[in-house]
Amino acid sequence: MHYSIIIPVYNRPDEIGELLESLTMQTYKDFEVIIVEDGSEITCKSITDLYADSLNIRYYYKENSGQGFSRNYGFERANGDYLVVFDSDCIIPSHYFEHVTKQLNLTKADCWGGPDRALSSFTPVQKAINYSMTSLLTTGGIRGGTKKSEGFHPRSFNMGISRGVFKQTGGYKITRMGEDIEFSIRIIKYGFKSVLIHDAYVYHKRRTGLREFYSQLHFFGRARINISRYYPDELNLIHFFPVLFFIGYLTMLPLFFLAAKAASVLFISYLIYTLLLFAHSFQTEKSIYISALSVAAAYIQFTAYGLGFLSELLSDHSV
Repeated sequence: MHYSIIIPVYNRPDEIGELLESLTMQTYKDFEVIIVEDGSEITCKSITDLYADSLNIRYYYKENSGQGFSRNYGFERANGDYLVVFDSDCIIPSHYFEHVTKQLNLTKADCWGGPDRALSSFTPVQKAINYSMTSLLTTGGIRGGTKKSEGFHPRSFNMGISRGVFKQTGGYKITRMGEDIEFSIRIIKYGFKSVLIHDAYVYHKRRTGLREFYSQLHFFGRARINISRYYPDELNLIHFFPVLFFIGYLTMLPLFFLAAKAASVLFISYLIYTLLLFAHSFQTEKSIYISALSVAAAYIQFTAYGLGFLSELLSDHSV
């Protein structure tokens, strides 16, 4: 199998070097790399040039159109049997394409996705954010932390499709606001087989600070409502949980003056959940500091997502 790796980049030249370096270490080497510079003011051309001898790599610069359409731009210029999308802030373990090839030979899937993990070299905040985004106590099942394999909706930080999928679907139809989820849903509705490959994980650095993490998750909340404008049946009760979580702790204090007993039950519930988050994170990271940050990241995740979800739900337009 020949793979074409599509990497859209926007003003992040500092990230692309680590990703490209990890690709040079792949045990399965039948792939090409296509860098799509999406109208960046600070380009990564000088960094990609450093890998001209070690990778089959091509660099394109285009006007800014957003990451969805930039991936389509790369798809149109790709030669591979399978088209693979990574975010520029990912690092790929050396076994990635070897495991994907084995699984595709077994499952004959048209589309796949994989989980994300944190490297030991990541900062405490990055590890805490990784915990919040991958733990089964938060949203881990959605991002590949589930044992279920078939019918998985891949995210574009780690996603692959066959050339036939691109030909029939036309690729991404929206460039932002949930473009990867919309694409995954449409792939499955077209009748293609999508699977989760557990060993096809990537190390995902994501945002470097909690403030940036808040902005990203607020956007994710808005994106979920935007997707429901295309597929109303994809908006489920579980998507309202962050809103309820936020409302619950927001109303806890005034509730003490109105119904003290109910407020006490609510307080104890949040306390137990907080302790579970802390203990579960500590079991993985063996760090009190990272565990405390993980609790903060989880609360930020639910708050930001819930507020973004509400703001877009109450608006009368899509992006």
